[in-house]
Amino acid sequence: MKNNTTLSYWLAIPTLALSLGVSSLANAQDTTLKAVTDPSFVPFEMMDQDSGEMVGFDMDILHAIADRAGFKVDLNTMDFNGIIPAVQTGNVDLAIAGITITDERQQIVDFSDPYYDSGLRILVSDDSDVGSLDDLEGKRIATKIGSTSYDYLQEKLGDDAEITPYPGSSDMYMALMGGSADAVFYDAPNVGYFAQTKGKDKVKTVGPLYEGQQYGIAFAKDSQWVEPANKALKAMHDDGTYDEIHKKWFGEAADAK
Repeated sequence: MKNNTTLSYWLAIPTLALSLGVSSLANAQDTTLKAVTDPSFVPFEMMDQDSGEMVGFDMDILHAIADRAGFKVDLNTMDFNGIIPAVQTGNVDLAIAGITITDERQQIVDFSDPYYDSGLRILVSDDSDVGSLDDLEGKRIATKIGSTSYDYLQEKLGDDAEITPYPGSSDMYMALMGGSADAVFYDAPNVGYFAQTKGKDKVKTVGPLYEGQQYGIAFAKDSQWVEPANKALKAMHDDGTYDEIHKKWFGEAADAK
């Protein structure tokens, strides 16, 4: 709580100055924003089994932005399919979960500036001869409910393949490893991370990046926190903080086509 000296200072500021400094005033009030993420989008967000805390690239980005923009985060998790509706209805203030910025989504939520360039990629078993999207015709393809990868598959393959959307990333990979799917088609950093960790020597990524994408933080429409978040993100790029976080979580990126 402010002491009397601080309170007198604020009361002395002209009304116009206050209206122009909404974000600064909000920062001073130490606002806590309700945030939501999807706990299965490795390595962007995942549960640390030892600490019980959410960790990952997105989590590091979010906390760095929150520190600089002047808000605290009350973080909860839910399935990806419910994240945009939760922001749209105002049940949460923001969401970060490797959310691709699309024209459709921008009609119902506000996005921060892009914080990650991505795309879609194919994951298959190590002995598969699949090398591109064309090779997936007639195949069983696992992807994720509510994702842009599902929309892309429907547009490009439609009835020419058996496309199954799963509720979580782990479900997709289990389908591939268990033989009930011939391929996974999903966000490149997620499938790449799986191929280098739990799927090492069992699965492989193939083909180029499809449909270049950019991830953004989703805010409720007309949120006053979009601009402070963008300023914080820019500062992170300028001082090298973003590069440090990126290096921590990712290896070499695939070439886009």
